[in-house]
Amino acid sequence: MAFVQSTTTDATITAEEIQLTSASFTAVANRYYRITYYEPQVSSPATAGAYATGAIRLTNLAGTKYQQSIVQNAPATLVNYSMTTVWVGTLTAGSTVIVATMQGFSGTFSANRSATQPAQLTVEDIGPA
Repeated sequence: MAFVQSTTTDATITAEEIQLTSASFTAVANRYYRITYYEPQVSSPATAGAYATGAIRLTNLAGTKYQQSIVQNAPATLVNYSMTTVWVGTLTAGSTVIVATMQGFSGTFSANRSATQPAQLTVEDIGPA
């Protein structure tokens, strides 16, 4: 249905911001969709208890939040994580845009990407509801 990826690193994640935006697609009533947001490497600050959230939203930062994932840094050292957020459900029929967002808490996080390790946002139609 829709697929987008980014190979550009974002090293200044604090407030919630859009990381990836799907191409507009036409959702069909009574169909299940699987939406997957994948970040290959999220670097945390060297702060115990710091955490970052990744979210799948409809349209923009103010849109409905369908799913959220969290990575948390337990030790006070720099740690790298991968983050995968998955949502399965039905969407309102019509033109639809999905965005993937990330937000850092207790410090600045970095989403490290490259040509061989891109961030990805995928929307799949997986069948009738």
